[in-house]
Amino acid sequence: MRQRDVIRLLDADPDLGEGLGPDEFALALRALPVRVVRVPSGAWDGQPAWAETRTLMGLLIIEGVLMRDVDLGRRSTTELMGPGDVLRPWQSDTTLDALPLAVRWNVVEELALAVLDRRFVTAAARHPAVLEAIVARTMRRSRLLALRLVVNQLVRLEDRLMISFWGLAERFGRVTIDGVILPLELTHSTLARLVGARRPSVTSALGVLAREGYVERTEHGWLLHGSPSDVLEPLGERLTAPA
Repeated sequence: MRQRDVIRLLDADPDLGEGLGPDEFALALRALPVRVVRVPSGAWDGQPAWAETRTLMGLLIIEGVLMRDVDLGRRSTTELMGPGDVLRPWQSDTTLDALPLAVRWNVVEELALAVLDRRFVTAAARHPAVLEAIVARTMRRSRLLALRLVVNQLVRLEDRLMISFWGLAERFGRVTIDGVILPLELTHSTLARLVGARRPSVTSALGVLAREGYVERTEHGWLLHGSPSDVLEPLGERLTAPA
């Protein structure tokens, strides 16, 4: 990891101050400087660098994209994280020690991580709305993972893929004249882990979606045509229709 100059947290992530009035926001802007570390692209073991630290609330992603893979034997699942997500890569779940779990981290795009240490927490206690916003970020991540559990139970793999694509596009996508581009290097294997399927099945489902004009692979990433409602509304009608 490479350290960078200290920054003002609310400059980098002003949404954390959404619950503050204008005067308090100005005070918090000056009162909440944070240290930032950068992590280059590639495999990352986030535990050793922080293993001896006991004073961290967490690391807040300011810039970049991070992939977290959890392997259980030959089964794997993937989570993509980006700006606004809070992580604690040094923390393990000791209740699952009996299972052969392995966690792998891969930095897709260079990370800028704000270090939320004890000094920050002490200062932020004077501005509770900021701490509330950080807790809300952690809850958002857990709720998105719960949504994935439901989505991955859908029978049609094409539905699982399109919901995942549009969910990622909401966070990482860019609107272009041709559609919404998802500028991430998502291989068929990565998508398979995202939607709980086998890679050959994902390849076949992507072929169907491409022929139907929903998605297109480009040199810049995945191009989504239409709008989320084109996929979600028909799906909702199918799921709520009488058996």
